[in-house]
Amino acid sequence: MAKKSLIERERKREKLAAKYAAKYTELKAIAADAKRSTEERDAARLALQKLPRNANPTRQRNRCEMTGRPRGTFRQFGLGRAKVRELAFAGDIPGVIKASW
Repeated sequence: MAKKSLIERERKREKLAAKYAAKYTELKAIAADAKRSTEERDAARLALQKLPRNANPTRQRNRCEMTGRPRGTFRQFGLGRAKVRELAFAGDIPGVIKASW
């Protein structure tokens, strides 16, 4: 089980990224648009730098929903590898079976 503080930190990052998502995408589009003037693009880059650091969606970490484990998570299930294995063997994940050949 991950520390509660780390799990809460991730939730805080998710909220902040959601809050600034529209502004972030707008500024990124302006900064990447070659048709705009250099001054406009530079101003957009400066505005991006002034946003909170945790508002950047790349700072988010995928974590297991049950244990909070940061590594070895399956996006399809939102669970860590150990929990996926445990639940799959118990038959709690529909459509997932143990491989045999």
